[in-house]
Amino acid sequence: MRYLGLDLGTKSLGVAISDTSGIIAKPLKVIKFAKEDYETALQEVLKILTEYQISKIALGYPKNMDGTLGFASTRSINFKSKLEKYTNIPIILVDERLTTVEAENILLEADLSRKKRKNVIDGVAATLILETFIKMEENK
Repeated sequence: MRYLGLDLGTKSLGVAISDTSGIIAKPLKVIKFAKEDYETALQEVLKILTEYQISKIALGYPKNMDGTLGFASTRSINFKSKLEKYTNIPIILVDERLTTVEAENILLEADLSRKKRKNVIDGVAATLILETFIKMEENK
């Protein structure tokens, strides 16, 4: 049982993966694409699903701080719908409020330069989303 975590932005997709026991999450890669070219991101995710035999996907679901949904939430819902057309793997939306802020703080504590933080922050955010999902699975 291996899980995938996704943090979808307008120009990049952070990807995290669990170990085969579904307990430990780590960044896998950051997929860069032209602004709002989600088809490219989708094709890359499909390759990962096949290569790693993923059993569930945790997709970040950005809500506003008051719990309402905005444009970013719609982006995740639309990406989920596109992905569901190509796979039967369950895709679970995971509340990702403040994950990017938390990821930024982790990277600042690691004393990474701004340039290095920019290159890895989406992968760290995807890892935080996946860790949240793993905790949800443990509590079922």
